[in-house]
This record gives sequence, C-alpha cells and structure tokens, in this order.
Amino acid sequence: MRTRRVFSGHIAGFGTDAGIRMVVGVWQSSPFGAFADVMVQTADDRRLLVAPTTEVAEFVSATYAFDDVRVGAVTAELAADRLTVTAADLDVTAELGGPARFDRLLRLVPGPLASAPWWLRVINPVAGLLVPGVHTAGTAGGGRREYYGVRRARRIAALSGQFGAVPLGGLADLDPPVRFGFSSAPTDPQLVAVTTTIDVP
Repeated sequence: MRTRRVFSGHIAGFGTDAGIRMVVGVWQSSPFGAFADVMVQTADDRRLLVAPTTEVAEFVSATYAFDDVRVGAVTAELAADRLTVTAADLDVTAELGGPARFDRLLRLVPGPLASAPWWLRVINPVAGLLVPGVHTAGTAGGGRREYYGVRRARRIAALSGQFGAVPLGGLADLDPPVRFGFSSAPTDPQLVAVTTTIDVP
C-alpha cells in the first residue's frame, strides 16, 4: 500500500552566467506545512540540497539525488513581479516576466485534471517532446512514483545574487539539465505553479 504525499506551490528553474543552476521550490501546502527548499548544481556538477528542517531534508534527499545536504533556514518571498530567496551562503532575486511559452496551453486544462496522476502518465510522452528533458511522471528514489502537474508558467526575465562567495552574474538557460531526479526543469528560465504528487511505498 502506497502513501500519497501532495505538495502544492511553485517551482523556479534557471541557470546563471556563473554556471550554477538552481531549482527553487516554494510550497504553500505540503505534508510538512509551508516551506521553501533549493536544489543547486554547481559549475563542476556537484548537487546540493538546502532544506529548512531535518524532516524535509530526509524526505527530499530520499526522493532525489544529491552529493551534499545542508539544513538551515530558507526564506522565500514570492511577489507579483519577483521571487526572492535567502539562505546561508545563498541570496537570489529573480525578476518575473510575462507568460512562458506553454502557459496558454496549460490554462486550457482544468485544475483537478492537471494534477491527476493518471492524466500525467498519459501526457508524459507528449511533455517530453514539447519540452526536452521534462517529464510529468516517473520513478524517483526509493521506488517512489512522482507526478508533476503544472498549471501556469511565467518567464524569469532577470536574475541577481550570489552563492557562497561566487556572484551568480546574469540569467542563463538551464543548460546542461540538472540531474536531481528523472526530470529536469525547462531550459528556458521560468516559474511554474505546480502540484507535485509522490507515492511512497
């Protein structure tokens, strides 16, 4: 019997001129309450998770693959025009733009259907063709099954900040793809509204 865990919120994925790629989760609703976490892949391809609590860190690191995990306060503020994320050795401000390429298509799908695991299994092959490297359904760590139901998508227009002592420079494509799990984020930097469903054995 699998236990279903549902996370609802936003994911931002982007690259930087420094070669550092990030995926930021801002979760308004989850089994752990509201929280934010950051997945970082450095220019030399080390994968780091920054999580706010040990409980979150253990769950996320059992679902995805990392070379290092850090636990500490993560603050994320999502406003109409920007996303600001702060943690130890991390400070990022992403300026938000207009709708991303497939936003209009995403809005055509009713909300309950957009996050239904059966639907996400059906559309997974199409999603991979439309957005290379992206999958809506797959197998995660520990035999977990995971589903990404994206409802809206906005462009990230600009970026500033630093990671440790390294200035991030400007915004860049998320290329090469990140390697935390079975799916990367889109190459074009964007913020998506998403429901993530994880079935745990």
